Amino acid sequence: MFNRRHFLQVSTLSVLSCQISSPVSAATNSPSAQNRFSFSTTENQFLLDQKPFQIRSGEMHPARIPKAYWKHRIQMAKAMGMNTIAIYVMWNYHEEQEGVFDFNTENRDIYHFIQLCQNEGLYVLLRPGPYICGEWDLGGIPAYLLRHDDIVLRANSSVAPHYMQAVKRYIRVLAAIVKPLMLEQGGPILMVQIENEFGSYGSDPDYLEELRQLWIQHGIPGPFYTQDGLPQLIANKTNIPDAAIGLSGGEVKDIIKTRELYPQVPVMCGELYPGWLTHWGDPALQGTNVDMSATITAMMQEKLSFNIYVIHGGTNFGFTAGANTEKGEYQPDITSYDYAAPINEQGLPNQFYWKYRAIIQQALGQKLAPLPPALPQLHTDTQREYLPKFFCSLWDHLPAPVKMKDPVSMESLGQTSGFVLYQKELSHQAQRAQRAQHAQHSLHIAELHDYASVHLNQKYCGAISRTKIDPQRFAKLNLFNHRQAFPLPTLTNSSDNKQNLQILVEAMGRINYGRVAVDRKGICSKVILQSTHLEHPQSEELQDWLCYRLPMDQPFLQQLRPSKSIAKRPGNFFKLRLDLTAIGDTYIDMQHWTKGVVWVNGHALGRYWQLGPQQRLYCPATFLKKRSNEILIFDLHQLDTASISLHNSLT
Repeated sequence: MFNRRHFLQVSTLSVLSCQISSPVSAATNSPSAQNRFSFSTTENQFLLDQKPFQIRSGEMHPARIPKAYWKHRIQMAKAMGMNTIAIYVMWNYHEEQEGVFDFNTENRDIYHFIQLCQNEGLYVLLRPGPYICGEWDLGGIPAYLLRHDDIVLRANSSVAPHYMQAVKRYIRVLAAIVKPLMLEQGGPILMVQIENEFGSYGSDPDYLEELRQLWIQHGIPGPFYTQDGLPQLIANKTNIPDAAIGLSGGEVKDIIKTRELYPQVPVMCGELYPGWLTHWGDPALQGTNVDMSATITAMMQEKLSFNIYVIHGGTNFGFTAGANTEKGEYQPDITSYDYAAPINEQGLPNQFYWKYRAIIQQALGQKLAPLPPALPQLHTDTQREYLPKFFCSLWDHLPAPVKMKDPVSMESLGQTSGFVLYQKELSHQAQRAQRAQHAQHSLHIAELHDYASVHLNQKYCGAISRTKIDPQRFAKLNLFNHRQAFPLPTLTNSSDNKQNLQILVEAMGRINYGRVAVDRKGICSKVILQSTHLEHPQSEELQDWLCYRLPMDQPFLQQLRPSKSIAKRPGNFFKLRLDLTAIGDTYIDMQHWTKGVVWVNGHALGRYWQLGPQQRLYCPATFLKKRSNEILIFDLHQLDTASISLHNSLT
């Protein structure tokens, strides 16, 4: 099950030898204005006021949690015995368009999140990337960089000038925000991580040092740390001067071994896994039977520092979920990031939460903080079904196209997420089809990223999936796997002698882990039309395309208007007006739908797919309102509506 990070058996965490003051409170051994944080180079320990200090960290990501719930989730972690919160900063969530930063709106206000941690007497481990992995689209790197044909990611300036120019801008902006929150400035941030699991990607000491120097230049001299598996750390030399080392999946024995290899810096388990991620098409939600009790007990007995990845996972709202690859297969991540974490997707403690809390409380010999009041759930009749109504057809709302000789990627069109429609008139091919009565035609697209519905003359022909599937499961959809020849119906003569080919491509998550970092979306190769005939087999590259940008963002959705007639082909929006007398967290069950996206009152819940294993989408109460609520659904395949229902859990 731990097929990715499980092989990251050990890594090391080293921190600048420095003494810095910071805030926190006595109940959690957290610093006040007189406290000083440092580390011992002789005993390989973190120190608080020159005494050994155990970092007990739980990781959660502001971008995956509604802002209104931040305080609750932080208090839940504190009540489990944590004295620190680790956070990823998803660069591309704050700079979607080049040079335009947002660290203020909704759940992008990380300054406020870190302040909430400090208000609760907790420290912070800052994990800003620029690459963070985290099952997040492109590992947090902005997609706009992929418009450069020669782009190189995660490398030093001499190798990757476009990338590092953007990194410098990002660190400059972020450093100004977090500088007053560093421990030496009176804030709660203990350490800043440099890159993330770089040893699993490559070896470039100059790159890591360049990142370190950028932080120093902008007024943050450390402390720093790195995060890797021990074999990758050793092989690719991804430790940096004066920095601690964090181990991915590190157990007590791994920390002891790493201390022997790196005796001058503290070592901690930087990622202790309570569960695992889940891909679309997996047989079940992962990690539900993982029990970390023995590991946490050993960590507490040996007073070793650790970070639970994740103590609360949250949700990949909208189009933020990433993807993995294994043996060349593309594996997009589901919308839920529950991860079998001790605090589940909706903020409730699971059975392991109570076990870990008891272990930590007993080891500390003191009573832990109480749990905050549970947030309200929507009281629903799970047997009640709601029936959305057809609203409009996507085909009635196509924007002005961009004319291109060859199909180009979504990023080349200046778009970061959503859908792209590629349209081509097949007039000449249709004429040849008339002469070759027994000809069969097929499309060949080497790189189609990631899911497409194919239409000919305004009629649905079938779909192509980059995610490996069993076509028999979706026989009604005429579904084909990526790189298979896609058979077209017989090209017949139309009144104007034109055959209209349309390929609607959905971008799923960009690959966030592994060597394949440049994962562009849309049609990223030539489109070949092959005609097979006993006497005259032919192959032709299709050119002269119309490309339609369909980002499915708020400006696009707000211009939708009801269609005048019922849809005659799939690719439709459906609406439901839901009246509520009270609000609370809920899950929307989409098991009767095929594949698409859901919005509630303009908030993008994320993707659903009949492929599973996830069938329900989390809708927090903060997205709802009393009285009238609007649920908008876009489905690639539904011609007719289907029912939805409301539930109080993911499964």
